[in-house]
Amino acid sequence: MIELSHRAALAWNDRGLSRHGVPHRILSGALHYFRVHPELWRDRLRRLADLGLNTVDTYVAWNFHQPRPDRAPRFDGWHDLEAFVRLAGEEGLDVIVRPGPYICAEWSNGGLPSWLTGRDLAIRTSDPAFTGPVERWFDELIPRLAALQVSAGGPITAVQVENEYGSFGDDHAYVRWNRDALTARGITELLFTADGPTELMQDGGTLPGTLAAATLGSKPGAARELLARRREGEPFLVAEYWSGWFDHWGEKHHVRGAESAVDTLEGILSDGGSVSIYMAHGGTNFGLWAGANYDQGRVQPTITSYDSDAPIAEDGSYTPKFHAMRAALGATGPLRAPERLPVLPASRVPLIQRAGLIAGLRAVPATETTGPLPATFEQLGLDAGMVLLTAHPKIPDGEHQLTLTDVRDRAWVFVDGEPLGVASPSLTLRGTGAVVRLEIVVENLGRINYGPMVGQHKGILGPVLIDRRMVHGWTSRPIDLPSWSSSDMRLALGAGSPAAAGFAEATFDVEEPADTFLALPGSAHGVVWVNGFLLGRYWEIGPQVTLYCPAPLLRRGPNVVTVLETDRLGSVLELRDRPELGPAEEYVEEFD
Repeated sequence: MIELSHRAALAWNDRGLSRHGVPHRILSGALHYFRVHPELWRDRLRRLADLGLNTVDTYVAWNFHQPRPDRAPRFDGWHDLEAFVRLAGEEGLDVIVRPGPYICAEWSNGGLPSWLTGRDLAIRTSDPAFTGPVERWFDELIPRLAALQVSAGGPITAVQVENEYGSFGDDHAYVRWNRDALTARGITELLFTADGPTELMQDGGTLPGTLAAATLGSKPGAARELLARRREGEPFLVAEYWSGWFDHWGEKHHVRGAESAVDTLEGILSDGGSVSIYMAHGGTNFGLWAGANYDQGRVQPTITSYDSDAPIAEDGSYTPKFHAMRAALGATGPLRAPERLPVLPASRVPLIQRAGLIAGLRAVPATETTGPLPATFEQLGLDAGMVLLTAHPKIPDGEHQLTLTDVRDRAWVFVDGEPLGVASPSLTLRGTGAVVRLEIVVENLGRINYGPMVGQHKGILGPVLIDRRMVHGWTSRPIDLPSWSSSDMRLALGAGSPAAAGFAEATFDVEEPADTFLALPGSAHGVVWVNGFLLGRYWEIGPQVTLYCPAPLLRRGPNVVTVLETDRLGSVLELRDRPELGPAEEYVEEFD
């Protein structure tokens, strides 16, 4: 049993915030340990302190720690949240933790494990089918955080209750349950809720007796007035100030000018306001952890970079926004971190085609299932990656329409081994009266992280039709790309003749590991591994052109890049010395 003092480090009175009785202002920045290589945690925390901040805040991504229900949550290596918190304390920073269980964060499924949401329960409600698993997760997580509170000699000064719940629902009993679940497991420091600055959102997400914070990108004066009317005596805290924004594939790169960002920041800080800059350093959606939004029946997948036009760039570089915000925050001391970490010189190396897509996917061992309909990702116990579906319908002579009625999210069709194209949702095929081998590769482009569609299933969810007739008798093969080992990739690479779509590799030598930015000119869409580490997704529709590869992923001597391309392989891999995140547009998120 951990003995904790019940006096919180942070308290408020008469709209003022204090720390151990001394007037205080939270100057925080968001930095997610799961988006930064652990060997770079200290560097990024130091840069955040250089910005003039006294606090770092981080979400906790449940699915990152526990991707499978039959295994205990991991808290080692990259998952060592406690080590990250201790490092922050060593760098002189307080820590705010936002444990969810739902986090949004443009992270796959909003941080909720797909093995949980795949059960079709009422997520983020008082439904015991949801709160029961959350309790077991909190039993593992929260005591670790409690032991790192200021009252126990650690740096954690505050913990958030759920996350922007007022944007989602009105089950106030659930929000109270969440708060009680934290205190019952030892949280004694400041608790707060965070919601958008509207009556509706504040009604849905706030609790009596718990500090209510706002999330916003503009108009801090209106938010201050709203909270002052509703929450007598409470200080003004902006738990997320969006000084930049994230990007979707197929859209422009969102940026926000330094002058605009600083103007809103100064409006928040006026009259004693506290702030957390979201993001102070965005990092990267490594692997296939990028989430997606859903708008008007269309999935909008988030890109691999989570640079978010933050003051500290994806590779840690100080930006003009950094220097402008630093001045606004009143920081005057010397910078402890360099303006930019070392970068490899630009170069080009051949990208060598090794095996076709279908042959490579079939070469890696997987447990197939059979049934009358295509199996979904959830039925296969698959969080991310692809599913290879196979059926053997007879196609009458002549032209016919092949229709995939509910694809989530992208599907390539092959007939007798030959590519037919991307179903969107229909393709024309020509039959001869013979039985064909119909193969469909379905890719999950990112699980939805915000709104009522969180937890939406992936795969082909409706029937596959030839004209009006359903195709039955499917074999479903899960392609669990995030768990592929180096031996799996060797099997895929050696699976047969090269093809326009499929597997390729490139090798380059490094004298001393340093950051680099990978580009694949001529290639269309796929994923990249570096020395067996799944770096992320690329896509020619942009805006992102280069993938950030941090130095700790490289080694002295030969380095191997493996590419899975679904559409069209190019012939070269470029190592660039600068990021390219695509054509930009000015964007400020506002509430009406």
